[in-house]
Amino acid sequence: MNIPFLDNWRKRPAATATGAWSDPEGVAQLLSECDLLRDRAERAGVVLGDSPVSLEALDQLLPRWRDDPEELPRLANDAGLYLGTVIVRTVPGARWEPGPEGRPIVVMASGREVDVVAAGQEWADTGTPELSQVYAEVAES
Repeated sequence: MNIPFLDNWRKRPAATATGAWSDPEGVAQLLSECDLLRDRAERAGVVLGDSPVSLEALDQLLPRWRDDPEELPRLANDAGLYLGTVIVRTVPGARWEPGPEGRPIVVMASGREVDVVAAGQEWADTGTPELSQVYAEVAES
């Protein structure tokens, strides 16, 4: 899906304090939408409550998206953003930051950077690592 507003937002130099990233709550809200993933989860009877338990439920879904080359990248991106949303909302000190090329990453209180979009891509493509496993590893640090 091509959304010009979102494409332009992602291409902006995001590292400035006055840019789109200067509103952490707004960024968190935007990145938490994950409409395609939420729709597919709901259809499968999984409620995404922005919690670690919901990551475990997602890990159990049958990966029907792998049969659709148009849906796979979108769902993978949503999975990564949802993983990031759960981390930011449940791990103290975790926050969204602009990463390479303005792509969102999660930065932990320790300074560790987590490329949640890449983790979502791996999960959607192969099922490993599981989203709940990534969360557990990140939450420990």
